[in-house]
Amino acid sequence: MGSKKLAMLVIFAVFALLNLLYMESPTCTLSDDKPPFKPNVPLPGTTVPMSTGSSSVSVVVSDQQEKEEIDPLLPPPKATKSERISWFRRNLPELEILKSTTKSKRFHGRVLELYNNNCSAQFFMVWLSPAKSFGPREMLAVDTLFTTNPNACLVILSNSLDSTRGYTILKPLLDQGFNLVAATLDIPFLVKNTPAEAWLKKLKSGKMDPGSIPLFMHLSDLTRLAVLYKYGGVYLDTDIIFLNSVTGLRNAIGAQSLDPETKRWTRLNNAVMVFDIYHPLMREFLQEYSTTFDGNRWGYNSPYLVSRVIQRLGHKPEYNLTIFPPDGFYPVNWLKIPRLFKKPTTTGEVKWVEKTVQDMTKGSYMIHLWNKVTRKMKIEEGSVMHKLISTHCTVCGNITDSHT
Repeated sequence: MGSKKLAMLVIFAVFALLNLLYMESPTCTLSDDKPPFKPNVPLPGTTVPMSTGSSSVSVVVSDQQEKEEIDPLLPPPKATKSERISWFRRNLPELEILKSTTKSKRFHGRVLELYNNNCSAQFFMVWLSPAKSFGPREMLAVDTLFTTNPNACLVILSNSLDSTRGYTILKPLLDQGFNLVAATLDIPFLVKNTPAEAWLKKLKSGKMDPGSIPLFMHLSDLTRLAVLYKYGGVYLDTDIIFLNSVTGLRNAIGAQSLDPETKRWTRLNNAVMVFDIYHPLMREFLQEYSTTFDGNRWGYNSPYLVSRVIQRLGHKPEYNLTIFPPDGFYPVNWLKIPRLFKKPTTTGEVKWVEKTVQDMTKGSYMIHLWNKVTRKMKIEEGSVMHKLISTHCTVCGNITDSHT
């Protein structure tokens, strides 16, 4: 009995030691910190091939990069208002995106330098997510932009893409000679001398509720308004497929929905906006953002904001504003868009695909993909999306494999 007890004690000690070593091993550490950007995010240490037609780019995601790119702008889940304020106040010193830095102070000069290239139009996109999540879907938006607007210039306002890694991601497009630059944004500079300057000051005081919705979404809403006010041009979301040139548009916004009886718009959308520099309506948008900001209501500071302002102010002659019907920028709503990704299986469906492609090519500037709905959908061969993309991209490669 004594020898058996001794043997059991030895076995127990061995298991205890192995368990201790396992728990202390840095490769086995468990963490509650999860990357916030789940769609198309590769596992740490993997290589993600991106088909680009004539070349292939591999982006290596290291464990260190994964750790560095966890978004500091995500509030704690289910936190109370006071808990969010305390969380934000603790994180404020680390939030470089709210500061003017040596790198961000180059923003204005880089924008002017790009726009000295005889641009047919100046475009802006905002990307406040990690570089690694700028995937094939976003590349396709940039690709079709330049295919349909070949002499345009595009600035992507992005701290993460303004990097060596960002350059590698965008290289297939840069190699085509497109006028494109990713620039670290300077939010204090962009809102200076605008109504939103007071809002930023209040936010940085650490006394206001940043909201339960991730702050990067609110900063994206603010940045698109401020950059159009300061420079003029075209703002676009990154989940868009371009079908026709928009270089001739001025002071325009699109309706997302119409009243079926009156045919008047019921909601506008800010995924596409075209405005002259210092346009008074853009200033009104910034004023509305600053005075009515609510970080807990989805869309309140973005599509609902532009709808509120234009509904209230009406069509003043000095605004020279054009409101396009849904066919212009949003020809398919988010409920019906999945059908555009499906391969036709009957003669009737084939005819529908052909007619839809023809109608959209003639009557729409672009298609908004409603990313939350279609992000994981496969673009099936022979579908409306497959046919449209095939004729409106330059470096898109194998669409069905690479652009899902």
